[in-house]
Amino acid sequence: MRHLSYAMNVSLDGYVAAPDDDLGWGVQSDELFQWWSDRMETADLALYGRRLWEGMSSHWPAADQQPDVSPQHAEFARRWRALSKVVFSSTISAVDWNARLVSSDAVAEIIRLKAEDGGRMDIGGATLAAAAMRAGLVDEYAVVTHPVIVGAGSPFFTGLESWVPLQLVETRRFPGGVVLTRYGSGSNVEMLT
Repeated sequence: MRHLSYAMNVSLDGYVAAPDDDLGWGVQSDELFQWWSDRMETADLALYGRRLWEGMSSHWPAADQQPDVSPQHAEFARRWRALSKVVFSSTISAVDWNARLVSSDAVAEIIRLKAEDGGRMDIGGATLAAAAMRAGLVDEYAVVTHPVIVGAGSPFFTGLESWVPLQLVETRRFPGGVVLTRYGSGSNVEMLT
C-alpha cells in the first residue's frame, strides 16, 4: 500500500501562494532546491491539481535546455520528466511528460492509487490536497515554512470536520530562515521515520 504525502512551500501565515498565484515570496537556496529535487527522486508518483500542473509543465519539460542552466536545475528537470504523474482536472483535455489525466472523482482515484503496491505518492496543489485531507487520505505533511507573511492567498490547510492528530517525524533548517517540519498521521508514522 502506498502512502500519500502533501509537501509544499508555505508562508508563515499558512499560504502556498499569495493572491494571483504569486510565488515570488519564497526564500531560495541551493540546499532547499536540492531537498526538493531529492524528494522528487524518491517519489513513486506525483499527483497534481490543474493549476500546479500548468505551472510545472510550463517550465520543467525544457528547463535543462535553457542557456546557463545550473546543474541542479537540469537534474530537477530530468527527474521531473521521469516521474510518473497523475493530473486531476475537468478543464484540460490532454497532458504530456509521463503523465495521465483523470477527469473523474479525484478522491476515488486517490483511494484506488493508495491501495496499489508502490512507493510514496506526493500530492500538490491546494485544491486537490484539500479534497484528500477532507477524505482522511494524507499520511504525511511536509511543511516548508518561509519567513514571510503574505496576508492572503491559497491556504496550505483547508477546513476539516474533525481534528487530525499528528506526530512530528522531522525538523530541519535551511538557509534564509526556512524551516521544514514533517508530520505523520495515523498508524503510518513508523514508515516515515
